[in-house]
Amino acid sequence: MTAATPSAPTTAPEFCQGIQFFADSLPGWETYASQPALAEGATAIRDLSDKAAVYQTLLAADALRYLTLQITSSKASGHPGGFASISDAIAALVMLGYKNIITEVGHHAPGFYSNVFLDRSLEDMGISTVQQLRDRFRETHGLLGHLSGQIPGLLNPAGPLGQGQHFAMAGAKLNPGVLFPVTIGDGGIGEPYVMSSFGHFNTAYPNVTNFLPILVWNGYSQEHHSMVSTKTNSEMRDYWSGNGFQEIILIDAKDYDDANQPGDYVDSTQFSLEKRLEFTQALLQAVQTAAQSALNGTLTVLIVKQLKGAGVHKRGAQSHNLYPGDTVEKDYIANALQARALTPDAWQLVRTNYERAAGGPASKTVVTEFERDVPDLGTLPLNEFPVGGEKQVATTAMGELVGYVGKQDPDFVVTNADGNAASGINNINIALNIIHPTPDDTYFQKPGGQVYEPLSEDACAGLAAGQALFGGRTLWCSYESFVVNGLPIWQTVTQAMAELRRPTPATITLFTAGALEQGRNGWTHQRPEIENYFAAMMRNGNVFPLFPVDANSIQACYEWALAQKNKGITITASKSPLPIRTTFAQTHQALQDGAVVLQETPGKKTVVFAVLGDMVLLPVVEAAQQLQEQGIGSKIVAVVSPRRLYRSSDVAWEMSSQKDGGFVDDASFAQMFDGDALLAVTGGSSAMLEPVMLRSNSPRDVFAWKRGETAASAAAVMAINGITSENLAKRATELLG
Repeated sequence: MTAATPSAPTTAPEFCQGIQFFADSLPGWETYASQPALAEGATAIRDLSDKAAVYQTLLAADALRYLTLQITSSKASGHPGGFASISDAIAALVMLGYKNIITEVGHHAPGFYSNVFLDRSLEDMGISTVQQLRDRFRETHGLLGHLSGQIPGLLNPAGPLGQGQHFAMAGAKLNPGVLFPVTIGDGGIGEPYVMSSFGHFNTAYPNVTNFLPILVWNGYSQEHHSMVSTKTNSEMRDYWSGNGFQEIILIDAKDYDDANQPGDYVDSTQFSLEKRLEFTQALLQAVQTAAQSALNGTLTVLIVKQLKGAGVHKRGAQSHNLYPGDTVEKDYIANALQARALTPDAWQLVRTNYERAAGGPASKTVVTEFERDVPDLGTLPLNEFPVGGEKQVATTAMGELVGYVGKQDPDFVVTNADGNAASGINNINIALNIIHPTPDDTYFQKPGGQVYEPLSEDACAGLAAGQALFGGRTLWCSYESFVVNGLPIWQTVTQAMAELRRPTPATITLFTAGALEQGRNGWTHQRPEIENYFAAMMRNGNVFPLFPVDANSIQACYEWALAQKNKGITITASKSPLPIRTTFAQTHQALQDGAVVLQETPGKKTVVFAVLGDMVLLPVVEAAQQLQEQGIGSKIVAVVSPRRLYRSSDVAWEMSSQKDGGFVDDASFAQMFDGDALLAVTGGSSAMLEPVMLRSNSPRDVFAWKRGETAASAAAVMAINGITSENLAKRATELLG
């Protein structure tokens, strides 16, 4: 192909404004491009042997490569190389009418932006020309360096590796009959969680196969060869077969190479036109065969083996990233753009096909562009226990509601890696059953249940958060101590929810506060510092950690969470029988104001205890009694929703698409927390009480978790961390002076 025009001809379509190089002519154009391969009204290529359709798919792949390099070089930043090696398959998917495309690889973002630009999806965010595409790449309110939740036509966020398959499986579960291709980079395929999550999902849902992993096998990772680069084709097939995949389709560009390229990985853009067409036709056939296999009930993978950086500025790992100075002024950038340049007519042809594919732009057709209808839950069977009555297990009380939700909503799923029974919520298993191929009433397991139990927090969080993002209700349960391996995807989804242009159910968790309860297990089960994670996320704007006081409070918290949209809500509670201290009405107030006063004791001076948690209230109540014996008054305030206690300016709530600007005002805060001294007390991270410490003007101090240790009781664990009634009373009197 020849390219000599450095600026747009006057005949170029308007969307081409910003394209720097146009070809004067294209080989094969007169033969294969007399009319669009997708005629008006068509949504996909029908005849895979039609050379015109194959040729126009090849043009689309080159258009993707050109745009990917053009927009990244315009900022001398971003990642063109990985997507370049899979551009042909992406073009084939679109030309065959499959636009519900997911990726695991955040580094492929500029390629995916190019893909949805071509079908006009990005016009929904004011990007109509290539110049606007370039200008808004990696800019605020534009196209993030990695995929986010706000980009029209793109189904999922993508940042950390190992997450994309969760979105594909969640989408497939919620949308039978719709294909969800997901590209997976070979740089991350060596990580076990990708394959293990596929394995458990397929065991749990053997009939849900309408997701299609597409392995981008290009031989290189971010800065070096990928760890699977030495595998033979046979070994790669065996790897997927050994992990349960029944249909393995592998297309190797090397089989079509007529340019005598060295090595196992080659660049199809270096082939002759005839061989490029053969390769593209093989890919079209492979994609269609794989798609039909996946849609017809067979666990299928498509493997595309092509050199990283195919058709862009460099090859191998050196193509991965652009660095400062990598602009079109560099000859290797300009030469690559000229080599991939299309004529104005070719750009219009590609756009016409892309617009028609799948029935319209992805922003108007893919499943995540619509709010999903969920079944009406009716009236939750709340059970308000009498204050001061028998002790109750909070998690068990919530479990009754969870079972009810699952009965009303067949798509609802509960995930737990460590077992619900261990967290006091075996009633969830009884009501909904553990999904398992072996029916056994003893363990409440059977095929078709609604409790998903892989031994991986990543897989638990992945399916739960992914399904919530795609519009379904879920609950992720875990010991607080163990959740860290699932938090990256939960955080990814929660941030994406803040950006989404549609409402979707909140992603809700129940974390058993095992730190104080798991004394004899020692520090391995005592990791409440995980609350630091959520404390930092509270400032994001849509993250609400909740700390119910008792079995009544947790029911009100869950009822509230079920009604929320686009939020990340963590509920942390004990699994031990504890006193009933609150009514439903008090928790309703706390969910609005952040906290509620539990008890007030008069005295010559007043010490305020701002308490976060349930079990940690035990020494606080004792300390209040000790102070009363000295004539000192106290007020115990339960902090239920600390995010409400921040000042409005502390939190980026206005940046959320579904805004929640509810913060307690100064007068209400003062009414709850003003006193002669304040002690903030938690059995977890002190960071969670930051809002109280920021706004209080009283002499104050914090009692919080320091470290785990083996101990015989919760009281002993608290004592190791200095949280005793004696220490609390002593420090209170010191603050009073």
